[in-house]
Amino acid sequence: MTTASATSVAPLQTEPRRTDLWDAVKPEFLSTVDWDDSIRVIAFPQDHPVLGWQYCQTNECRKPSASTVGLCAACFKSYKNSDVADQPVEVFLQRPKQYRRSTGEISCAVQDCARPAKTKTLALCATHLWQQQKGLQLPLPEFLAHPSVTPLESFGPCSVVACTRQRFGRPPYCDGHRQRLALARRTDPSLDSLEAELHWRRTTPAVAVNGFVSLRGIHDTVAAEILIGIQARTEQGLQTRDLIVRPLADTARRLLVSSIEEIDDALIPRHQQQLRNSVLTAVKRVGLTPETERHKDVWDASVFGLSGTLRFTNISQPWLREALRDWAHEDLPQRRGDGARGTVQDKINAIGMLSESLRLQRDDQGDAPANLGRTDIVSFLNRMSYLVDQGTLTLNRRHVVICAVRFVLTRARSQGLTRPGRSMHGLPDDFTVRPADIPDPPEDSEVGRDLPVEVVRALCEGLPALEAQSGVDIRTTIELIIDTGRRPEEICTLFWDCLERDEDGKPVLIYDNHKANRMKRRLPISEATAGLIVKQQERTRERFPDTETKKLRLLPSLKQNIAGTRPSTDNWAADCHRTWVDALPDIVVPTQVIIDGKTVTKLLPFDKTRIFPYAYRHTYAQRHADAGVSPDVLRVLMDHRQLSTTQGYYRVGEKRRREAVDRVSAMQFDRHGNRIWRTAQTLLDSEHARRAIGETAVPYGVCTEPGNVAAGGQDCPVRFRCVGCGHFRTDVSYLPDLEAYLAHLLRSRERLMAAIDADDWARTEAMPSDEEISRVKRLISRVKGNLDDLDGDEKQQILEATSIVRQQRQRVVGLGMPRIGQPIPDIRPDRTA
Repeated sequence: MTTASATSVAPLQTEPRRTDLWDAVKPEFLSTVDWDDSIRVIAFPQDHPVLGWQYCQTNECRKPSASTVGLCAACFKSYKNSDVADQPVEVFLQRPKQYRRSTGEISCAVQDCARPAKTKTLALCATHLWQQQKGLQLPLPEFLAHPSVTPLESFGPCSVVACTRQRFGRPPYCDGHRQRLALARRTDPSLDSLEAELHWRRTTPAVAVNGFVSLRGIHDTVAAEILIGIQARTEQGLQTRDLIVRPLADTARRLLVSSIEEIDDALIPRHQQQLRNSVLTAVKRVGLTPETERHKDVWDASVFGLSGTLRFTNISQPWLREALRDWAHEDLPQRRGDGARGTVQDKINAIGMLSESLRLQRDDQGDAPANLGRTDIVSFLNRMSYLVDQGTLTLNRRHVVICAVRFVLTRARSQGLTRPGRSMHGLPDDFTVRPADIPDPPEDSEVGRDLPVEVVRALCEGLPALEAQSGVDIRTTIELIIDTGRRPEEICTLFWDCLERDEDGKPVLIYDNHKANRMKRRLPISEATAGLIVKQQERTRERFPDTETKKLRLLPSLKQNIAGTRPSTDNWAADCHRTWVDALPDIVVPTQVIIDGKTVTKLLPFDKTRIFPYAYRHTYAQRHADAGVSPDVLRVLMDHRQLSTTQGYYRVGEKRRREAVDRVSAMQFDRHGNRIWRTAQTLLDSEHARRAIGETAVPYGVCTEPGNVAAGGQDCPVRFRCVGCGHFRTDVSYLPDLEAYLAHLLRSRERLMAAIDADDWARTEAMPSDEEISRVKRLISRVKGNLDDLDGDEKQQILEATSIVRQQRQRVVGLGMPRIGQPIPDIRPDRTA
């Protein structure tokens, strides 16, 4: 400390000491802050990664830095008001400070003198200063060596309880508090009374000293609470400054409260409210265990290794609330991932709706479980339908709630909660939700899912605006989400060493699937994405050169993150992303609208509410599905356990498929290349059904021969000589397959002609005929010619419809033919690795 000495002070105490709180303060933390229970002052270590602080960079300024450019509040204000405010701060730092002001208590320069010096420059206490200037009249070095200069005893400690300084003279105060009292008396004459002055001594704060916070004069419980709060923040890696702690301690002293909880938010500014809340959270967790929480109506989920709380307050029936607590206590350890608390709370809320139904529809409000039965379940189901009809509940939410109620009631019975002495004893067996009671889930819509390629390209072109708005870190975050299709929280929490190379030297992303609690997952990525990660690694390492690699994050939080070990959050990414998207110009995409009964494609603005970070995950899945990636492979890429989950990320709606089939069918050809349904505009419903049951897929087309259809394509009477069969049909969507088949025929002929170890009959049977090759060539020519005859808009519509039809073609019949995969749409054609 900078004080010459500090006197002991008894803590303000009106009740037995909270030993449980003081036991929660770890000895190593008390050692870190140099805590002495007799002095009661917190010392913030200047070089500590979380509690540390720095002096102002201005020359000869000894006040603490309070700005991002390393200046104290006064110097920062001077910098902004100076004529170099538009220049780098280094220019301002070259100027000498216009005034100096030291903080802290300086001992008298006379050896062993117990009195404080008047100022740092004068270096002598008032008595020795008078002796030097009026008596001996010697320079300071000669004065200190003079034999008549002897040390003096202290006048005693300052009478202000919070103060650790020595009295400056005969008055019972240090020089700082002597001046404060004089100023206070000029504004408040009542301080002239002894009683008012004694109260002022107890409640006035200590003179502020850099890096020190006095807890003298505040209630012993409050002191323990503040220490526990700082200790918890330190363990979490949150920066805590003396500039924030000191005002909160001074407020507690001024109000003479016995707990931080007694301080009203209206009495303190917002930043102190945040510290107060974090202190209270840490205090409330002292001594908590799963056993102590399980009987409460509000659980602190931290004792279960989760964040947030679990609330049972919406369950009004005591037996049902107790049963739900028993169920949750057993269910929580069975769940994994960050979403476990939310999943359990969602089921609690569903039971809350059952509780509300019982309370509203029964005379006994459902308090007696033995009186319940099937009728009450039916009433609950009817109430769910009523809420849907009133618009207060969605169809999907009704489905989720009813499923959750069935799950909890079934699981509670399996836990034995209906046994004698348990919470649900006497509950009838028919008080349950049957499978038939669960309504069908509503069909998903495509709104808010994958984004069109045109939209993603426009967003990628606008990434420089995102960087200018929120910095390079958020731009990198969004780019990685777009490139990899990972969930936003998975990208935000990447570690610095998240990039590896496989055996072939290809880049692989290492990430944690927090939702499913599957860690160290591996995802193949492109060289361009790997280059993005390497650049971010360089920036992060430059910011945090001393942090261990295994603890450093790739995208560290920009706030309260001294060591770079705290990751950014998906909420931060979502907020920055939303601000950026809203500021972008309208993104127009081709949209089909009906005008005068006709379907017309127009360029209309895309709905920006559909553009959010998670939509990029759906876009990633759709992009790969469009390229022909098999569902099993896509399931692995998406890191799903169930294929059904992956299938929810990509699909083309029936309406879109139907429009595509209509367009492609209008470009259908027989084996001679004659166009069928030339005048057809749309297919009848019966024709759509016939396409599903009256034909089978064959290479480069479909077959309508009844015997072959019945046999699933395995009973072709002409042995798959499709171009010579009258039952063969093809359309423009098979054009790539026709071209591939032609290439296959030509290669086969060349290979057979070169073969020497084969009988003539075998070579003749296997040799593709000139007629077949000519027929395929003519068919390709006819398809291309009809396509070229269309105008630009019609041709573009046909090509888009062809893409959709090819994506949805599930059954593949192959005769050794090479297949051509669809390329993944390039949303960043301008970017290279």
